[in-house]
Parts: sequence; structure tokens; C-alpha cells
Amino acid sequence: MKALFIGGTGTISSAITKQLLEAGCELYILNRGTRNETLPAGANLIQADIHDETRVAQLIEGLAFDVVADFIAFEPAQLERDYRLFNGKTKQFMFISSASAYQTPLSDYRITEGTPLSNPHWAYSRNKIACEEYLIKQYREQGFPITIVRPSHTYDERSIPLGVHGSNGSWQVARRMLENKPVIIHGDGTSLWTMTHNSDFAKGFIGLMGNIHAIGESVHITSDETVTWNQIYEIIADVLGVKLKAVHISSEFLAACSEQDFRGGLLGDKANSVVFDNAKLKRLVPGFVATVRLDQGIRGTIQHILAHPELQREDEEFDAWCDKVIHALDAALIAVKA
Repeated sequence: MKALFIGGTGTISSAITKQLLEAGCELYILNRGTRNETLPAGANLIQADIHDETRVAQLIEGLAFDVVADFIAFEPAQLERDYRLFNGKTKQFMFISSASAYQTPLSDYRITEGTPLSNPHWAYSRNKIACEEYLIKQYREQGFPITIVRPSHTYDERSIPLGVHGSNGSWQVARRMLENKPVIIHGDGTSLWTMTHNSDFAKGFIGLMGNIHAIGESVHITSDETVTWNQIYEIIADVLGVKLKAVHISSEFLAACSEQDFRGGLLGDKANSVVFDNAKLKRLVPGFVATVRLDQGIRGTIQHILAHPELQREDEEFDAWCDKVIHALDAALIAVKA
């Protein structure tokens, strides 16, 4: 198989890249070359900014691919560019959308690919929906061979998967735990959530590559394991060898008092209970099963981060914000009881 990835070094794509190269795929990576130390040996680098359409067109002239996958497109204009560049040059174009595009709030917590797409809380999700609509139009009217893939919360060894964290990553939450400080869990922590290790996601994605039955289809790829946010934070604390000191705060309050996009990331995503039905994926990719249990995956992630100090990025601003929010909650309780 001859494939081209736009991106190729992110949380999702890095695992796919690794598995494809191990299987002998002829893989091309198109990116700016800023994170190529993460690329396994054997990938062919096309170094360019995908936004420089003229330059990219020159570099891919004369090339054709079995699969082209865009991991970094977020707006319809970027897909319009991809269509101009790759129409007639690939047998399959794969777009990485997002499970956050599904109806929010849900009318049924069980999600299938037939669940409506609608998210009034998050512009990111609405842009992904618009991207999907553009590609479906090109498939129906021009025969452009698309496959739309919707990941949910996918993680790797470089960042601990969490609900509430700062703009500089998730390490500061782990550090608060290690320092015996309270950590914030949105809501009451009992809503249902699904996290997927990127190595499991890669197996499903590769099974869709070159798959004639996936053309024109939208498919989500997630684990079948469902946990609560309380369980997620308990797992993290257990791996760190500390006792969890959780403070539960409503998602609406967190969204209102933070400059971060908690309205989108929480109200438009993580605050909602979701359970994914992966029957469609399993029909398209017989034998697919996610094998990395969450406690095992998080243990591997934390061990990796503890062994790599460069991944332990401090976030003093987020740390101070947590203290301020928790103090405000304590003060409110005292005032009500007075």
C-alpha cells in the first residue's frame, strides 16, 4: 500500500505511522518537519506547509496514492484545498473528524454513526461537521472516494488523559496529586466516558485503509470500555501511589470562570455521558478489538512521563486557578452555612 499522511506525528497519527511502517507500507508524510524526531525510520518525508498549496502541488506532481489521510484539517476551506490537490490522485481520502460532532446534548447516550451531528457548545465540532458535509457533497456529486473517521478521547504515552487541565498539558494535575493537593473533577464525576489508546485506534484505522466497503462511510473508532470520571482520576492517583483528593465542581461553573474553552471541551464534550457502539467498525474491520485496558494504558503513560522530565511541563497559571476556584467553593459553603 502507498499512503500519504498530512500531519503524521500527532497523538493519533503517530501510532498509525508506526504500525504501517512495521507492516511494510510505502508511507509518505507531508508536514513542516518540526517534529520529525518522532517519525520512525522508513517514512518518506515531503517537507512543506500544507497551506502552501502551490508548493505542495509541485512536490506531489506525478505521484498517486492508494490512501491520503488528513489529520490536521479543521475547516471546510482546508478540505476544499485537499480536494483540489488530491482528486484523481488517490483511491481513498480519509478525513479525521471528531466524535464531539455528535448531538450534544444527546437524546440517547448510546452513540452510533447514525446519531445526529449537532454541537451548539463548541465551534471546533461545528467546523468538523461542516468539513464532513463538504466531503459528502464531493462524494455524492463528484465521486471523490472519502472515508470519514471520528475519534473520541484518544491518548498516548506523552500526556495523561484528563477532563480538566491547563493549556500546557495534564502534568500539573498529576503534580497536584503528588503534592497532596486537591484536584478538580467536573460535575459529580459519575458521567460515563470512553478513552482509547492510540495503538488500538491505529488498528481500526489501518483496517479501514484500502477497504472498499469504507468508501463513502463515516466510522467512529473507540474502545468498548466505559468508565466514570471518578474512576479515571482514581486510576491516575493509584498509579502515582497517592490518595485522591477530589473536589467536584459543576461544568457550567468551570466554563464560566475560566478563560480556557471549557464551554466547548466540557459542555460540548466531556461533561456528557457517552457510550459508543462500535458494531459498524467491527463489520468493516472483522476481528477489531481494543486490547489496552484504561488502567493499563494510563500506567504506561505515567511511567513514560515520569521517566522523561521534558514531558513534565509545569503550568503555574492553571495551578493558581485551581486553588482560586477551590477556595471560592469553600468560601461559598461557609457563607451559606453562616
